[in-house]
Amino acid sequence: MTYRRLKHSSRNLVDQLSNLKFFNSSRSSISAGLQSRSIQTFELVKEDVCYHKHIVSRHICFLKGSGIGIPASLRGVQSNAFRIHSRNLASVATVPSRNPSFAMISCDDISYFKKILGEKGVVQEELKLDDANTDWMRKYKGSSKLMLQPRSTHEVSEILNYCNSRCLAVVPQGGNTGLVGGSVPVHDEVIISVSSMNNIISFDKVSGILVCEAGCILENLITFLDNEGYIMPLDLGAKGSCQIGGNVSTNAGGLRLIRYGSLHGSVLGLEVVLANGTVLDMLGTLRKDNTGYDLKHLFIGSEGSLGIVTKVSILTPPKLSSVNLAFLACEDYVSCQKLLSEAKRKLGEILSAFEFLDVSAMDLVLKHLDGIRDPLPSSKHNFYIVIETTGSMESHDKEKLEAFLLSSMESGLLTDGVIAQDINQASSFWRIREGIPEALMKAGAVYKYDLSLPPEKMYDVVDEMRERLGTAANVVAYGHLGDGNLHLNISAREYDDSILSQIEPFVYEWTSKQRGSISAEHGLGLMKANKIHYSKSAETVQLMGAMKKLLDPNGILNPYKVLPTSISQSGVN
Repeated sequence: MTYRRLKHSSRNLVDQLSNLKFFNSSRSSISAGLQSRSIQTFELVKEDVCYHKHIVSRHICFLKGSGIGIPASLRGVQSNAFRIHSRNLASVATVPSRNPSFAMISCDDISYFKKILGEKGVVQEELKLDDANTDWMRKYKGSSKLMLQPRSTHEVSEILNYCNSRCLAVVPQGGNTGLVGGSVPVHDEVIISVSSMNNIISFDKVSGILVCEAGCILENLITFLDNEGYIMPLDLGAKGSCQIGGNVSTNAGGLRLIRYGSLHGSVLGLEVVLANGTVLDMLGTLRKDNTGYDLKHLFIGSEGSLGIVTKVSILTPPKLSSVNLAFLACEDYVSCQKLLSEAKRKLGEILSAFEFLDVSAMDLVLKHLDGIRDPLPSSKHNFYIVIETTGSMESHDKEKLEAFLLSSMESGLLTDGVIAQDINQASSFWRIREGIPEALMKAGAVYKYDLSLPPEKMYDVVDEMRERLGTAANVVAYGHLGDGNLHLNISAREYDDSILSQIEPFVYEWTSKQRGSISAEHGLGLMKANKIHYSKSAETVQLMGAMKKLLDPNGILNPYKVLPTSISQSGVN
């Protein structure tokens, strides 16, 4: 594989640009290929990564999602080390006691569900339940004895109406790709899987508005839209398994939030079933609607604790033809920040991703992932940046990117860099960024933190964490620099309470002092439900509790999650 290198000398870079050697004749095929081709590469990644063997491309995957849950796919690929580590998880949140007000499943309950769903819609097989009870990290495991698979909003409504009358706790589940224990039971809650609700209802080719059911796999929506000349505003490595209902319920961020914003901006309408079975039809397809409170925003990011999303209306952008990817190196974090500012100014509307990783992350990927090559092998660098541009005018985009890279090299912000010359090289660059979570899992025990911070402060917590831990653990940092989202990971040989005591509550207290968020995109789930006060005021949390009580007075929807136990269970009948 051959790369075009950015030279350290600005003179050499000028020569390259003027001679058009910086970009070869395959540039047009890169742009077209990144939008319309697939590459055969096997990926085992998650977080912005998916633990599935899929033939994938960075932009469009032509294979339809298998719909198999993450835990099921892990059976064939888990290492022995991973199994060992999963048994001793010091970082698991304290599991609250089962709420005694919740009823236990009875034979009559099973009979009722079979009556409305049929035999196939009521799952009691141990193997399938084991998958549904376990999150993808094997970190959280419930003990549910029943999974229901409704095929329509009406069936979801009937299920919830019955469960509410019986005070049977439930947990909504989509692709089960969450990271904080939000999509699996804590105890014996009934699992309501929306995976069978996977129909595309309508698509407006003029406005780009897609209406679909909650169980649609993100990858399948991407493929459908690609054929229509559009793209999803959301791109996750877990797209082969995650479902749009879960994406909305967790307000998933992903790699291109810097370009397309969050789902609060893209989602135009929802259909939601409340705890008592009431169906809220908010499935609007209008860009403008100022009639009363915009209630859909209550459910975006509520992690299924206020209602179950059954249908989604989402605005999708048109697919653009010109795509470029650069893998760059910076000497220090200050240069990374300045590079981001310059990219926003000089790349403007074509900037679609700005990711960073530090040398510790890079070293882990090169050590633990097969087939990964360092795009900048001549020397080690302290920080690496992945920049993607997406536009519609090849010459215009080329001119902007060349000018930006030239000025960044001349000013010393960049120390080295490469430009992907074809789709295979682009995929290999993304593989480095997306492969970090897999490399961390292979390295041993890992404590994961998803923080939202002012970009200028993001790396300070990394430096302070390294001072606290010394040689006891390896502190690894990467994330969405363009969004101020840091993925802070502490890697150790094994889980150790002494290491955890150095991490927590320090990491939450530090984030709180910066007025940051302890959950940028992963949600709170079970892991951080009792830590919400680090990011939200007591008054705000109390109001959240009041809303929960109003919409779910019996507290049956995804209990023990999102809100502190003292609030979520107070006053439950």
